[in-house]
Amino acid sequence: MVKVDIVRAIQLETGLQFGEAEQLVNELLEIMKQTLENGEDVLITGLGKFQLRQKSSRPGRDPKNKQDYTISARQVVTFRPSKVWRDEINGKV
Repeated sequence: MVKVDIVRAIQLETGLQFGEAEQLVNELLEIMKQTLENGEDVLITGLGKFQLRQKSSRPGRDPKNKQDYTISARQVVTFRPSKVWRDEINGKV
């Protein structure tokens, strides 16, 4: 599923015009990005938690030419599904 599929699903479920549904999805994603950039977690009850985590630099190796190099420190977004959703996926509910 890609973003346009999400927009179409929202359009069908809510009766909104395509442009309105697209704007809704874009605003939601922008709010989530801004919240994560500000160092806050995004918790969606029943779905899970998005977090920004710090990864430290580490050694790496180019598999083509076997040269060693340092992978720089960076921030990554992680997602942890909620227990409720994990149980639904695994058929426990």
